[in-house]
Parts: sequence; structure tokens; C-alpha cells
Amino acid sequence: MKSGEKKQVDIARLKADLAAASVELLSARCAADRIRMHYAPQDVVAFGERSALQRAISSAQALCAFFSQLDDHLKHNEDARG
Repeated sequence: MKSGEKKQVDIARLKADLAAASVELLSARCAADRIRMHYAPQDVVAFGERSALQRAISSAQALCAFFSQLDDHLKHNEDARG
């Protein structure tokens, strides 16, 4: 949903969804850290399932783009506040 749309934002739902996403993202980060700490990147690429790696990379790129957009908005709001 774009901020310019007429649909009313359900703030309670947004906060609940954000809290749930934070927990899920922490879990994903822990899973990635376990792999990162136990295996060299070369081994992950050489022995990991290519399609699983591509899905994980695609998901991480989408998350990075989304949260970078949020970070830009936060910085803009902070600059506007002075």
C-alpha cells in the first residue's frame, strides 16, 4: 500500500505485523549466522543446493531493498525534525 492511498492504516495491525516480522527476521539472521560461522563461502557455493541458495539470495536482496527504503524514510523524517 502506498502512503497516498485513501485506505486507512490499521496502526495496531501494522505494529503487530512489525513485531512478528522482527522475530522472524531475527530467526533468519541466526540461521544465516550458523551457516556463516561453520562453513566457508566457497563450501556453501560448492556443496549447497543451487536453487536454495538463489532463493535465499533473492529473499535477502528484497529485504535489503525494503529496509533500505525504510531507512531512507527514517533519515528524511529525522532531517525534517531538525
